[in-house]
Amino acid sequence: MSSVSWDDSIHRFLHQAGSSDPTPGGGSVAALVAALGASMTAMAGSLSQGEKFAAHEAQIQETLSKMRYLSTASEELLHADIESFNGYMTALKLPKSTEDEKASRKLALESATIHAIEVPLRLMRLCRDGIISTAAIADSANKHVISDLGIGAILFEAAARSALLTVEINLRSMPESAIKNRYAEQAAALMDETERRSKAILHTARQRM
Repeated sequence: MSSVSWDDSIHRFLHQAGSSDPTPGGGSVAALVAALGASMTAMAGSLSQGEKFAAHEAQIQETLSKMRYLSTASEELLHADIESFNGYMTALKLPKSTEDEKASRKLALESATIHAIEVPLRLMRLCRDGIISTAAIADSANKHVISDLGIGAILFEAAARSALLTVEINLRSMPESAIKNRYAEQAAALMDETERRSKAILHTARQRM
């Protein structure tokens, strides 16, 4: 399996993602897209400082701080996705010759599946939070970079949609249960809120162009 680092070149990451190795896969790519969303919102905020934007300085600084945090969190989730996949594959390869081994393997697979759902759910929450902070400066950010702010929103939404697919495919491995329903409801609610807020940001961005 491949190994990637946040310090890799763009070229190497793309090569690894497009190779026959299963990692980095869609979950890791989604985390990178979320970080790119944070970078676009951060750029718009960084170019919305000075005397002209003094009335909005506190909110802009808060958004910039949030984007720095989300970028770091995205890096952590990129690696968490790879670890999650590796953990599932390890559980899949556990012996199953005896009843005890079968029981242990089943528990390990259930635990690995839950982890494989919770990681992309965390990314969806991150994207939702990123969208909220992006929306907070949509009316006040420098209009010359308002399209970049809009791109930040689009990238957060794209990352959330990608993470949703990861949640959905892993939910299929779970038997019907209250926790499965709860995960599905959480994912749907996060996607709905992210999409709704992203749409509002893009509406504002287009009005200010």
